[in-house]
Amino acid sequence: MDRPSPATPAEALHRDGYKWIALSNTTLGILMATVNSSIILIALPNIFRGIGLNPLSPGNTGYLLWMLMSFLVVTAVLLVSLGRVGDMFGRVRMYNLGFAVFTIFSILLSVTWLNGSAGALWLILMRVGQGVGGAFLFANSSAIITDAFPHHQRGLALGINTMAAIGGSFIGLVLGGLLGPVQWHLVFLVSVPFGLFGTIWAYLKLEDSGMRTHSRIDWWGNATFAIGLVAVLVGITYGIEPYGGHTMGWTSPFVLACLLGGIAILGVFGIIETRVESPMFKLPLFKIRAFAFGNIATLLAALARGGLMFLLIIWLQGIWLPEHGYSFAQTPLWAGIYMLPLTAGFLIAGPLAGALSDRFGARPFATTGMVFTALSFGLLVALPVNFSYVLFALVLLLMGLSMGVFSSPNQAGIMNSLPPDSRGAGAGMVNTFMNSAQVLSIGVFFTLMILGLAAGLPHALYSGLVAQGVPAAAAHQVSTLPPVGSLFAAFLGFNPMQQLLGPTLHHLPHARAAYLTGRRFFPGLIAGPFQTGLDRAFTFAIVAALVAAGASWLRGGKYVHGMAEEGGETPIAPVGPVALDDAGDPIVLGDPEIAAEP
Repeated sequence: MDRPSPATPAEALHRDGYKWIALSNTTLGILMATVNSSIILIALPNIFRGIGLNPLSPGNTGYLLWMLMSFLVVTAVLLVSLGRVGDMFGRVRMYNLGFAVFTIFSILLSVTWLNGSAGALWLILMRVGQGVGGAFLFANSSAIITDAFPHHQRGLALGINTMAAIGGSFIGLVLGGLLGPVQWHLVFLVSVPFGLFGTIWAYLKLEDSGMRTHSRIDWWGNATFAIGLVAVLVGITYGIEPYGGHTMGWTSPFVLACLLGGIAILGVFGIIETRVESPMFKLPLFKIRAFAFGNIATLLAALARGGLMFLLIIWLQGIWLPEHGYSFAQTPLWAGIYMLPLTAGFLIAGPLAGALSDRFGARPFATTGMVFTALSFGLLVALPVNFSYVLFALVLLLMGLSMGVFSSPNQAGIMNSLPPDSRGAGAGMVNTFMNSAQVLSIGVFFTLMILGLAAGLPHALYSGLVAQGVPAAAAHQVSTLPPVGSLFAAFLGFNPMQQLLGPTLHHLPHARAAYLTGRRFFPGLIAGPFQTGLDRAFTFAIVAALVAAGASWLRGGKYVHGMAEEGGETPIAPVGPVALDDAGDPIVLGDPEIAAEP
């Protein structure tokens, strides 16, 4: 194959203009998907009231869990497969399909007419459909940007795109808090105009400039990966729920079967991927040090921060806001507003760190970002439950800056290390690690929180109720209920005392009944046990962040596929004839294996 001739001025101008179109459209797509992944977190109380279902009633917690987790689980399962399909049939084509699928299911969510359990099941199934569309978008957006931009600008471009990904998850909180109380259908309708516009814009303007890999679909690999990962993530989801007389379900035969069976099937998947002709999971990519350690850092960083949003919401809605004069009905909106410093820090640091990594490489920024993320978690541990908001906001700002300094350079470093014909598969692998780790992180954080609550909440609840004149038998019954109900109540911004005490309230003096169901009694009781669980969860996050910093440092110096590493131990030399791809990067030709570091 001959080396392509240099681009004419007109072609160069077209390519320079096109890259910004590609960045704008993919950023819109990722922003829309991530806003929708988190918008229901704050709006859940309004959504459940809208369909007439109490999520805290026995038997209904499954609806609550799957409303939260369905989007993440489906996206995590499909990312690698759809990234691989993008490499085979065109990344832009698959991305456009994702925009359309996401928009269709957003419309179906916004016209929900069912109530009760039927309404909850409809919403969950439609969220699954949104997750499929989101997986198409996530799996191909990074690859489209990498194809469109030269290597010396990818850090900035991927920084902006990553900024949309993480920033959108926090913007969704505020939107959910604003729209949910007005009309809960608006929570899903808000993305429809952007989805329609983005679908048409992508179809008209985006171009498939990346290299395609003509190969067969790895059906056995896809099947075993999907079944294994779904089983593990379902096991994690149901492990949080009570089982029998146990606080959580980790000893449930169903949960154990899901976890152990899922891990075994993923082991079979690994064997299959070493033997098929065109594997969906390109294991040889892990020979590239920048790719391997970048993915390890991604996984550990997602483990550290995946459950953070949930704990902050519980902290604000269940304790801090009620104790500072906010009614439970007001807490969802204000929780989103008070978390904005985290978003601001990320929006500031993400593009700047990405642009600097274009010049200096990912290692110094990604490593420093995770070290300061660990420091931020340590500062959250040091804060009292009833904190000063100024200090809380400063810690959140530091955390947002730290995450931005890590995320953008890390993503750029990973994508720069990939051969042009593997960018879709590689991007899918990165996002699969991140999304799967986020689900695992939620399970770990909730588990540690529930253990903390179980250690102190029953005694505090019993003593507090008896002190307010509740009969000992009724107080004992309430205090021995699984603490996960109190945790979910705090997460939803509900005061559970009305439901837990029920008819007992009618036998108490009006002043005492009002106090028990007011905004101070429940937050005051849960604060101490919550602090115990919070310390455990954030200590886990500190360890994960520090290990992620170590993995990030081990990635080596600045490395772009087909070019020499700067500041690393071993230079990388091309192993065959060299051509240029559409972004102006060198391609190693005639190499049957992936060009990896020796």
